[in-house]
Amino acid sequence: MFKPTIGPTIGHTTTNHARIFIRADYQGNSPVFAAIRYRVTGTQQWSTGTFAELDSLRDMTTVFALNNLSSDTEYEYQTGWFSPMSPVHTVDSVAELPLQWPREIYRLRTRSSKALQPRAYIVGSCRYLRMSAGIPSLPHLGDRIFASINQLIEGAQPPISATLMTGDQIYVDDLNLIAPDREYKEILSKYRAAFSQPNIQRLMAGTSTYMILDDHEIEDNWPANAGKSDHELYRNAMAAYEIYQVSHSPAHELTTNNEVNRAKLEHYWYQFSDGDIEWFVTDSRTRRNLSTNDRRILDEAQEQALLEWLINSPARVKFVVTSVMFYPDRKLHGDDAWKAFPEQRLRLLETIRTQRIRNVVFVSGDVHGSLTSRLTHSEDPDFEVHTIVSSPFCNSKLLPYAKASTFILDQPLVRTAAGDYQHELTSTVVSEDNFAHVLVESDQILINYHDRDGKRLQSIGLKLR
Repeated sequence: MFKPTIGPTIGHTTTNHARIFIRADYQGNSPVFAAIRYRVTGTQQWSTGTFAELDSLRDMTTVFALNNLSSDTEYEYQTGWFSPMSPVHTVDSVAELPLQWPREIYRLRTRSSKALQPRAYIVGSCRYLRMSAGIPSLPHLGDRIFASINQLIEGAQPPISATLMTGDQIYVDDLNLIAPDREYKEILSKYRAAFSQPNIQRLMAGTSTYMILDDHEIEDNWPANAGKSDHELYRNAMAAYEIYQVSHSPAHELTTNNEVNRAKLEHYWYQFSDGDIEWFVTDSRTRRNLSTNDRRILDEAQEQALLEWLINSPARVKFVVTSVMFYPDRKLHGDDAWKAFPEQRLRLLETIRTQRIRNVVFVSGDVHGSLTSRLTHSEDPDFEVHTIVSSPFCNSKLLPYAKASTFILDQPLVRTAAGDYQHELTSTVVSEDNFAHVLVESDQILINYHDRDGKRLQSIGLKLR
């Protein structure tokens, strides 16, 4: 059996369930199978193997579902792929073969259901990995920060529950002006290169990773910059995105056999929980309506689901991921973010305020700078919302970093008849490659920003109410 060519990647994980993505190599016309087995760490007996047949329609990938796990428990697992000599083998018959499993043993931890237990996350976005003629240029630069993240995770207490990658995990359009990638095979090669680098591969093999796209998974400032000939680009980009980023997420339901139903996908946005903390990961990129009479960054169904979740969820802390910034607004180029959709943003804010919803935190990336900010209301002392922005994992030398002067900070975010929404930075603006270590404690959220070498740049505490 061979090691995965990409992966394993631990995706959506609950108290009793985990999803694991792997990719194998093509073997011409020969059948290819993937396998996985697992056990509680410290025990000897492996589970019986689970097998899947792979095909080129999904770029030789599969997502295994591990079910009936115990909560707050560390498991070991092994996974790999093989091509049997006989072309007539099936998923059932290969289970009888005497297989030599790869030596590598990976670990995963299931969620705890306990409330008020400290939990921690890694948050980041925008990982630039330039490709030239299909080959990554200086790939170690795009992979370097993940070595530092791995180092932090090794000693982290509490353990890291998940990594949130909030957009621009790849840059389809990195050479847009010279030789734009539009073909499906070219886009797939970008994903393979990006997710097969050693440090990010190690990170995703041991920590649950949740992803959502931003514009560079398609094209800069999509869909505002979409041309008439871009339908094929969009179709190719989304097909690759669904294979490599959506497949292991909660966006896919389980079948009646508790397998990941990759045949059904209604939308890219999703929710997940971690004890008394919940996350709503929005798709703020592909469901936009740019018409003047019903301008939306989230489609109607998604907005309604988000509002219902905000109002009805009993979660102690509610994180809302939006790949583009909710606030503060940028002075230039802000029309790609929530600034250009003020009515919908105000509906969300007014719902949070009038429904007295506490401990709502918006999590974003995109701007190639990191910061925290607090939003209050001039006439409602009970209203408070925070934002955590973390970007980039790895910048391009062609793109500037954000600075405090990038943002509009000297005037209210919104003026209404009921009062003004006012905001202020609660951190300095980080203008270098970085990631955020977010720790949710009983009385506060502690955000530590680290540079690409792992050095802590600053710490910010947000009081919980």
